[in-house]
Amino acid sequence: MTTTVPVTEETFAQAGKVLAVHLSYSSRAAQRGRTPKFPSYFMKASSSLAATNGTVERPAGTELLAFEGEIALVIGTAARRVTVEEAWSHVGSVTASNDLGVHDMKYADKGSNIRSKSGDGYTPLGPNALDAAALDPAKLRVQTWVNGQLAQDATTSELLFSFAQIIADLSQQMTLQPGDIILTGTPAGSTVFFPGDVVEVEVTDLITGTTTGKLKTTATEGTAAFGSFGNQPKASDKDKEDAYGDRASAGLPPVVTGKEVLTDKVREQLASVATATLSATLRKRGLNNVNIEVPGATKGMQRVIGTARTLRYIPNREDLFKAHGGGYNTQKQSIDSLESGEILVMEARGETGSATLGDILALRSQQLGAAGIISDGGVRDLDAVSNLEIPVFYNGAHPAVLGRKHVAWDKDITVACGGVSVQPGDVIVADSDGIVVIPPALVEEVAAEAVITESNDEFIFAMVKRGYGIEGLFPMNAQWKAKYHAWKDAGSPELDSWAL
Repeated sequence: MTTTVPVTEETFAQAGKVLAVHLSYSSRAAQRGRTPKFPSYFMKASSSLAATNGTVERPAGTELLAFEGEIALVIGTAARRVTVEEAWSHVGSVTASNDLGVHDMKYADKGSNIRSKSGDGYTPLGPNALDAAALDPAKLRVQTWVNGQLAQDATTSELLFSFAQIIADLSQQMTLQPGDIILTGTPAGSTVFFPGDVVEVEVTDLITGTTTGKLKTTATEGTAAFGSFGNQPKASDKDKEDAYGDRASAGLPPVVTGKEVLTDKVREQLASVATATLSATLRKRGLNNVNIEVPGATKGMQRVIGTARTLRYIPNREDLFKAHGGGYNTQKQSIDSLESGEILVMEARGETGSATLGDILALRSQQLGAAGIISDGGVRDLDAVSNLEIPVFYNGAHPAVLGRKHVAWDKDITVACGGVSVQPGDVIVADSDGIVVIPPALVEEVAAEAVITESNDEFIFAMVKRGYGIEGLFPMNAQWKAKYHAWKDAGSPELDSWAL
């Protein structure tokens, strides 16, 4: 049987450091939409430590107090530059913790979490600690309840990084002293709770069934406002999403991406209309600057439809190119990460005095299924690039490589290409007649309306071809509209022979 000892004030007094892991459970990483390669950390003030059956204040003027049920490790013997294999032997005990935080203050400290995570009572521990020497760290369970309802339930089998790896990693740069506490991250299910709510966290040894007991914390409403001499509570939509766990729980509308809206029907509609029609349809909605202006197109009028991925080049500076330009640089990483149906949009400031792409990287983009490439800079190996299947839109040809004018700097951000702002996920429709950028939220309605406009234009063109004058026809007056609708009701027969 695993032995337990109570967590006491002495436990808190011995904690010189409280270290916390950002992301360590696969379920939480999936919720966040990113999986780190290695663990990263932040620190909490030791004054945030609190006992079970306590209260935690939600500060006046805030709304995003969130719980995070976690397993806490209490260091038993000093650890400095220990190996992964020996790291666990330096843990003295294991207990339950609640890594509380108020997300309304996250912005104020730019990632350090000082004010959002280090408030008094924001790190309750207990009520009991399990003897680490008797535990298999891969066979522990952490559960969290809110007002008696289970909110989190995970085992250490889903950890991205073992506890031993975390200890060894931290010990590379600091000595972990006896009494130091490591909060090992939270699984999915963390969310906001409110004054009057009771949160309970429990850690269980899956082998023996021994538990820490339930760590109980009750939220209260603070009354003291933040002073005008410091940052005031403020929360962005991203803060709300992080606090609640997802956008829906936070009451936020879903983020619409191009991949979601580009259904077969919408693709068919976009493929059937001219880029000029799409541009005019967007203009009706107040979007006038949606046309990327680059003169070159390797595949002529071939229609390209896809979602934007982005890459930005900055003006070359020799020291920056030396640090960022060689090897597996941002340009190569960006191209190597392309997926089927995506269009790489490159910002090169309209600079044509150097290439932003050559035949090898264009070929790699083609192999990955990319729908196209757009650059407002130059292209090298233009003949070879033109012979590839992938359509490339460009601003000019040039034989020089990046280091002459450009440094590939960052990717998957908002860029300016050909005078137009482009965000990752925007829908791009391109041919040599024009390149149109459509915000994902507007794609379905723009495509549907453009099809109707195109049908109108088809009818008008045919009538002009048959010799009718422009007045009253373009745009159509009531009489011509009646004839147009009669033609549509008849199933849109051949206009050359259709009787008016």
